[in-house]
Amino acid sequence: MATERNIRTNFAFYPPEGNGGAWHATLDSLERALREAFPHPTIGHRRSGVHEMTVLDFEIELAPDVWLDGTAAITAPDYAYITLTDVTADEAGAFAVWLRDSFAPAPNLVRFASSLAMANGEDTPSPLPTQGSREAISDLLRRHLDAFDY
Repeated sequence: MATERNIRTNFAFYPPEGNGGAWHATLDSLERALREAFPHPTIGHRRSGVHEMTVLDFEIELAPDVWLDGTAAITAPDYAYITLTDVTADEAGAFAVWLRDSFAPAPNLVRFASSLAMANGEDTPSPLPTQGSREAISDLLRRHLDAFDY
């Protein structure tokens, strides 16, 4: 019987290509949305030495005893990303559905990439489907990882 691997990697989420301001968001609006959606998040702001901008670091409880760490940068008018660190496809899928349906709730506003794909030469983010349950999106992300796990 085959066992499914539970690959952990980083996932990044971006606005549509060529429209970095499509989320019409700020770090403050993301912080508010995280505080409203997830119980007792840990949130902090810091200056990123890599990007030379203020970023938002967060830790949220996605489900009982399932915690996600992330970092976000949103600068007006044209740059945004949210990165989740060391997550499974299921964890990233749950966050992606929240992001798509609650934070950037309009069709075609979220793209994703993984550090596993980037390490294997794929640096173009893929569009997140505009519909699909948490399970369907998690399956999509799992297939994405399987394509680059050689």
